[in-house]
Amino acid sequence: MIHEVSGDILLSSAQVIAHGVAPNDPFHSGLALALREKWPVMYKDFRHYCQSTHPKTGTIWAWGGAGDHGPVQLVALLTQEGAYEHGAKPGPAHENTVNHALKALHEWLVAEKIKSVALPRLCTGVGAMAWEKVYPQIKHHLGAMKIPVYVYTTYHKGMKASEAV
Repeated sequence: MIHEVSGDILLSSAQVIAHGVAPNDPFHSGLALALREKWPVMYKDFRHYCQSTHPKTGTIWAWGGAGDHGPVQLVALLTQEGAYEHGAKPGPAHENTVNHALKALHEWLVAEKIKSVALPRLCTGVGAMAWEKVYPQIKHHLGAMKIPVYVYTTYHKGMKASEAV
């Protein structure tokens, strides 16, 4: 069940927040930067994971930690080209890697018995994709799930979205 909402995804009540990044991403802008600032340990764990395993695009990385109001679960969808060379910047996202990452997210959500998930407008910032290409893939992979899937289509800093089902 997809629900389009407006607000600040960092204030989401969803059990999981998923977002798109590149392998070895520096988390220097957008939602990734906000996540890095809010949970610096998550970013350190992600960097260690990338440097030790060199994950491929189209996969996911899940992290759990402590938040202000209890446990926090974040899932990084590796949708963009990696940036492993010193000073390198992540490349754009591609439809096939978004497709594979969303499929992996769906499988993980089912396996972990997740009750709700929130996503931003994936891959439309640094990922450089058109929302019209990404949103149909979200609908395809997550639309039939029996859990609330909150898609934050409009960002409003500091505003909690209405996530009521």
